[in-house]
Amino acid sequence: MEVVALVAVVWKKTAKPLRGQVRAAAMLDRNAEFMMRCKIVLNLSRGESPTAIHRILGCSRSQVYRVATRFVKDGVAGLIDGRVDNGTTKADDTFEYHVLIAVFRSPQDYGFRRPTWTLELLALSVASETGVRVSCSTMSRLLRRHGARRGRPKPIVECPWSKTKKTRRLNQIRRLIDNLPRGEVALYVDEVDIHLNPKIGDDWMLSGQQKEVLTPGKNVKRYLAGALNPHTGHLVWVEGERKTGHLFLLLLKELLQRYRGARRIHIVLDNYKIHSAQYVQAALRQWGARITLHFLPPYCPDHNRIERLWKDLHDNVTRNHRCANIHELLHEVRHYLGIRQQTHRHQYAQAA
Repeated sequence: MEVVALVAVVWKKTAKPLRGQVRAAAMLDRNAEFMMRCKIVLNLSRGESPTAIHRILGCSRSQVYRVATRFVKDGVAGLIDGRVDNGTTKADDTFEYHVLIAVFRSPQDYGFRRPTWTLELLALSVASETGVRVSCSTMSRLLRRHGARRGRPKPIVECPWSKTKKTRRLNQIRRLIDNLPRGEVALYVDEVDIHLNPKIGDDWMLSGQQKEVLTPGKNVKRYLAGALNPHTGHLVWVEGERKTGHLFLLLLKELLQRYRGARRIHIVLDNYKIHSAQYVQAALRQWGARITLHFLPPYCPDHNRIERLWKDLHDNVTRNHRCANIHELLHEVRHYLGIRQQTHRHQYAQAA
């Protein structure tokens, strides 16, 4: 074939040191694309046809012809990626700044009806602001370089308090915990739902396959109320079939027993209605100053440190679980919390 013959002629005219460099790069090079081009030229110089090279190397026939044409025209220099001489990139710092700003916003902020980004829509939106159009592959490389990823957003509810009032309350709680009087203890308290229907979460899967999580159909629920000591990591929890004020009272009674040597127990908790039930208030009056409740600002779960513990519980036990009944699931919950209770920190639950 003409192209094979032309490559062979240019190869014979190439200086031996350059031919040695091409052979070395074809064996191993940090640039995979350059290594592939060197392999193509070596096979052509040996008389292999483009079709045979396509089968040997797994590249397309059109790529073989492109590499051969550049080698015949420019020699070994033609194997180097010509894009390095393209000049300054279109996706400069200003362009990247607009991309990162857009990622933190929504397409609806740019006048689109769609609420989530696609690469095409992101490129179109940034082009409208910068006048620079890039391909989806360029946009994908830019996002990957900045560590951007596709994930599930976190649903939140905005706190109705003013920023000043919210900050003042959080600072009061923080100062209380950091400067506890001698003989007093502070605990973060919250409840968590345990559902027999598994929580669905991300997991590794092979391409073209999707894992299945068997659900029992009819859901069964149990509830835990827990108290976390931020200084020691110690956890106290109780279980119940209903999430009511009685479950909260059961936890408070347990805390009075566990911390019977403490003059006062400070409870940091959210504004869930069961924490303010009338019979809860009556019990608190009966106990006098032994227990004091400190309510967080509304809709501020991130400031309740026990929330992270519940997340670890879901990640290690309830998410995508295979338990056939609620008793088996609760056994796994107790096992995980028991391990955590021994270490006072998170660790993966090991097989029995």
